[in-house]
Amino acid sequence: MNKPMNIILSGGNGRLGKTISSYLINKGHKVVIGDLNFEKKIISKLKNLYFYKSDLTKEKNIKDFIKFSQKILGTIDAFIHCSYPKTKDWGNSLKKLKQRSLNKNLNDHLGSSIIFAKTLISYFLKQKKGNIIFFSSIYGVSSPRFEDYTGKIYSTVEYSAIKAGIISTAKYLAKYYKKKGLRINAISPGGIEDSQEKKFIKNYKKHCNSKGLLDSKDINGLVNFLLSDESKHINGQNITIDDGWSL
Repeated sequence: MNKPMNIILSGGNGRLGKTISSYLINKGHKVVIGDLNFEKKIISKLKNLYFYKSDLTKEKNIKDFIKFSQKILGTIDAFIHCSYPKTKDWGNSLKKLKQRSLNKNLNDHLGSSIIFAKTLISYFLKQKKGNIIFFSSIYGVSSPRFEDYTGKIYSTVEYSAIKAGIISTAKYLAKYYKKKGLRINAISPGGIEDSQEKKFIKNYKKHCNSKGLLDSKDINGLVNFLLSDESKHINGQNITIDDGWSL
């Protein structure tokens, strides 16, 4: 079992964020989550889980979130970036993509992840240790299988660009701060089950080893490993967990 850690997590109200934060609490860690909303019943049930309401695409809000977390936790051992900000028209096909929407999604998702890491790293450097886990996607590694998509479901070009950018950010920062006591890695999950169309689920599974779309809880073990000392020599890596989809 990992020693108890103080962890902050952005995007705590998302499918992955909720699952991971609950898992970490049950493992004995303290977690502060930041998001615009969060289910109060989850917070009330879990001891050592704290919530900070804020739009974490803004640099000032990111700094305030870190200060709040310091007051609650004392020290911060690790940061997990699960944020998934997107515009209302997110999910449009390439033909319908608008530049204003593209710019905002790139800035809010990829841009804020870079600013978040930059801000937190300055804190980690003072304590000479820190662990950052970014969440990317298999679509940051491989192009989508467009033939699997049916109906109104699309895999957007900005999503692939953002997720590829997050992987590059993790590798860049890990190399830039090499030998500074930091570890910075990325996780690229395969598709997560989330009420997708049955035909898409069937098509997707054809490329996988056994399960097909993952449950959000399937990612927990890898997060736990990257937080632990057992992975202390893993740095600047992107780890794919996709049931063989990308093979």
